[in-house]
Amino acid sequence: MVELDQFDNRVDAGKQLGAMLRTHDMDADMTLAIPRGGLPLGRTVADTLSTPVDIIVAKKIAAPKNAEYAIGAVASDGSVWRNDTAIRQTSASETYFEREREAIAEQAEQKAIRYRESDDFPDLTDSDVIIVDDGAATGATIRACLNRMKKINTASVTVALPVVPPDTIKMLEQSADSVMCLKSPQQFRGVGQFYETFEQVSDTEAMSYLA
Repeated sequence: MVELDQFDNRVDAGKQLGAMLRTHDMDADMTLAIPRGGLPLGRTVADTLSTPVDIIVAKKIAAPKNAEYAIGAVASDGSVWRNDTAIRQTSASETYFEREREAIAEQAEQKAIRYRESDDFPDLTDSDVIIVDDGAATGATIRACLNRMKKINTASVTVALPVVPPDTIKMLEQSADSVMCLKSPQQFRGVGQFYETFEQVSDTEAMSYLA
């Protein structure tokens, strides 16, 4: 059995990710972390690249009767990404999808306000932006975030991840200016398998990285 080369934890992954970005002479004006799991990495990457850190919030839209299967995702401003194939396969109706989208967008907005202590999203006009998370499987939430960024006249948007499967990279590259990652394994069961410690990040811990 082949042993996985694992990150110690999210902070370790953030240090390695930041070092890789610096090696590639990444010049950014803002690092946006996807809470909760993306904040330990986002803070570390931001410190490495000497950028401010803020958040971009999105949540997945789950299939009927299967909370683990994403049929889409929605950002806190209502920007949505739909997986039309998954919607058809799960027989999710448009009524169901729209009801879930509206409810989850409200949850995401309230989460953003709670973390930021305001509803003011940073002005990113003409900015080079990095979006960071602790990894991606399908990339649903990141795609919703990228759809939000399309509404802003940024200079560039880079997605930076410790680990993501090759097929997901290809899909993210359709919306991001670039996608950078440390690992892109063909055999991918879930993000957590690439971490020695992958405990859930509490709201309190996540918000501490914004201080």
